Amino acid sequence: MASVLFTPITMRGLTLPNRIVVSPMCQYNSTNGSANDWHLMWLGNMALGAAGLVMTEMTNVNPQGRISPKCAGMWSDENEAALKRVHDFCRQYGVAKLGVQLAHAGRKGPTTPPGAGGKPILEGPDAWTPEAPSAIPYDTGWPTPHAMSKDDIKRVLGEFAASAKRLDRIGYDVIELHGAHGYLAHQFLSPLSNRRTDEYGGSSENRMRFAIEMYEAVRAVWPEQKPIGMRVSATDWVDGGWTPEETVILAKELKKRGMDYMDVTTGGLHPAQKIPLAPGYQVPFSEKVKKESGLTTMTVGLIAGYQQAEDIVASGQADMIAIGRAAIYDPRWAWHAAEELGAEAPFAPKTMAGHPKLRPQLFPKRAQPAG
Repeated sequence: MASVLFTPITMRGLTLPNRIVVSPMCQYNSTNGSANDWHLMWLGNMALGAAGLVMTEMTNVNPQGRISPKCAGMWSDENEAALKRVHDFCRQYGVAKLGVQLAHAGRKGPTTPPGAGGKPILEGPDAWTPEAPSAIPYDTGWPTPHAMSKDDIKRVLGEFAASAKRLDRIGYDVIELHGAHGYLAHQFLSPLSNRRTDEYGGSSENRMRFAIEMYEAVRAVWPEQKPIGMRVSATDWVDGGWTPEETVILAKELKKRGMDYMDVTTGGLHPAQKIPLAPGYQVPFSEKVKKESGLTTMTVGLIAGYQQAEDIVASGQADMIAIGRAAIYDPRWAWHAAEELGAEAPFAPKTMAGHPKLRPQLFPKRAQPAG
C-alpha cells in the first residue's frame, strides 16, 4: 500500500511533495533580529531533505516582541537583507519549500536564552517592558507587562502586515502566525492572561478578536496564491484556561476567512500547566480540530517514528506532521522515513550520490532477488 505521508498536499498555489514539516525552532542566535552564518548552515542543512516544508524560527514583528535579545526579527531592512541571504541559499541548494513563523512574544520576554538559563531580564541594557493584553506577569519574578491600548493593538497588527510584506519580497512560500505557547495572540485567547473589559476581552468571541485580526492583517497583504496557517495551543493544561472547544470555534472562524491550515499544539501559557507527555500526545487535539471544523491541520510533539507519522496521516488525525527535535537528531528524517515506508523523498542535486537507488545492495527493500 502506498504511503499517505509521502503523498503531495496542495494549499492555494503551493504544493508540498510530502506531509512532513520541519517545525520553527528558536535558535537564539540572531543579532538585533538578523540572521547570520548559523542560520545559513542550520536552515540550509534542513532544506536538503529533512522535510517537504522547512519553517524558519519564530520571527518577531518588533524588538519588544522578542523572547530574548538573541531572537529573530523582521522589522528592519537589515533583518530582511540578512534573511534573504539565507532564503536564497536554501533555494539554490535545497529542495524544500520554505516558510516563516511570524510572532510576538508578549509577556514572555525579555529573558536570557535557554542556554543561559532562560531567566527573566529585569534590568540592564537587554531589559524592556513587554506588552500584553493585560498587566499580568507570566510568573512571579517576571516583568509586569504594559497593558496594550487599542492604539497599541492597531500598531502591532500593522507590524505583522509590514513583516509579511518583507517576507513576500524575500520570496517565502508560506507564513505561519504564532497563536500558541503563551505568546501574544495566545495571551489574548486565554482568560488566564486576558482580563480586558473592552471588545478584546471577556467572552470567547472577544478574546478571539486579536488572533482573527492578526490573520486578516497578514492575509490582506500576502499574495493570494500563498497560504497562511496559524499555530494554536488547543489547551492551556490549566483549569479555567483556553479549551479545545474554543480552538474548534476559532478554527471555524479562521476557515471562513480563508486560512489554510491550523498547526495544533498545546500549553505554554501558564507555569502551572501539567502536560501528560507521551509519544504523539497532541495528536487527538489535531484530530478534533480537523473533524469538527473541516480545516486542514498539522500536528506536532514527540513524533519520531516513521510508522507513527504514517499512521497519524493515514488515519485522518492530521494532514501534516511537524518534527522538531527529530529533525535535529536526523536532518535526513524524510529520506529515512521514505525508505522505511517504501516511498520516495526529494534529494537535493548535490546529495544524489547518496541516494539508495545507487547502492541498492545496502537497502533490503531495494535489493533485487538473486537468480
